[in-house]
Amino acid sequence: MTSVWESLTVDAQDPSRLAHWWAEALGYQVISDKPDEVEIRRAPDVAPGIVFVPVADGKVTKNRLHIDLRPADQEAEVERLVDMGARHVDVGQGDVQWTVLADPEGNEFCVLRQRG
Repeated sequence: MTSVWESLTVDAQDPSRLAHWWAEALGYQVISDKPDEVEIRRAPDVAPGIVFVPVADGKVTKNRLHIDLRPADQEAEVERLVDMGARHVDVGQGDVQWTVLADPEGNEFCVLRQRG
């Protein structure tokens, strides 16, 4: 027997705000918005989802798990996400072909180049 990936859980100081930000960034829908848990999915019946839960502490160190995005146009997507409130971050990546950004609560993610 194997397991099915149901969701990725993200700790957040403001789960609703961060979930709505990621829903807009990914073109997802907010399917549940409760004080103790906010979930977004591509569609209500499509797993996996991303679940945002409240925590009191802010993010302190580099994420050990992060999301990679692969848009059709890397430069345009980076600009769109930065306009939405993401920021460029340096996690020691050096000279690479992807761009490292952080969401409004500081969670790092990568925007990759188009597949060649």
